[in-house]
Amino acid sequence: MNNTLPRILKQIKPLSREAMEAAQTRQDELTKPKGSLGRLEELSIKIAGIKGEIIHGFEHKAIVTMAADHGVVSEEVALYPQEVTKQMVFNFLNGGAGINVLARFIGARVIVVDMGVIGGFEPHPALICKMIDLGTKDMTKGSAMTRQQALDSIESGIEVVEAEIAKGLDIVGTGDMGIGNTTASSAICAAIMGEPVEKVTGRGTGLDDEQLAHKVKVIQKALELNKPNPRDPIDVLSKVGGFEIGGLAGVMLGAAAHRVPVVIDGFISGAAAIIATELAPGLKDYLI
Repeated sequence: MNNTLPRILKQIKPLSREAMEAAQTRQDELTKPKGSLGRLEELSIKIAGIKGEIIHGFEHKAIVTMAADHGVVSEEVALYPQEVTKQMVFNFLNGGAGINVLARFIGARVIVVDMGVIGGFEPHPALICKMIDLGTKDMTKGSAMTRQQALDSIESGIEVVEAEIAKGLDIVGTGDMGIGNTTASSAICAAIMGEPVEKVTGRGTGLDDEQLAHKVKVIQKALELNKPNPRDPIDVLSKVGGFEIGGLAGVMLGAAAHRVPVVIDGFISGAAAIIATELAPGLKDYLI
């Protein structure tokens, strides 16, 4: 392990109270009833705290979309075949996915990262290759990855976001692609939150009741076999996680270390955020 993760964890600092107080004062001085903009006011104050100053907009925006395959797909937990992961990456690269449309609308660049898609890709100018392995292993038969691979996935995410920060980045969003990754995400949530598997497991891309019950059993089997340590997020990631989930956790940690706010949306980004905030509790303040 190199020194990237320890360095980043040390760099994550509390939000600037001074900047937040200044932002609150400014909100109160604007021509409107106090607090009338609700969540927008809270966000503007939080962003001032993240940035350490009052800002008036974001010039450089990016969505980091990470893709990887999951060995647990062999347990029939998904409606779609594994090849769809690779097909969707091509869709991202060709600008045809929903995230591409939304990103164009807000003027954000889409960064596509191969964290471990089976088959890999030919070199492409819009694709970053950070492949850890050709997909994870089937977590019902052993650990999804090694501990070193888990660390490598997080540090790869840090490297990706730091490279984007060097080009200019004011705010970052996280996205994912990986058939089977809701299964890994549910396993992470159950392991760290201590919730029953059925409470944190959803239908993914549209499982029926019988398929959902099977998915729950698969996750329970993986947790019973691997016994991830809920107090060790790297252990949880390695035993039941995914390469793109580790990568997204790294993006969040790297962004926070450089005072860049992170917009997270969706269950997989949420699972990555659980891993990341277990490593650095102060990161929570940087997430939107």
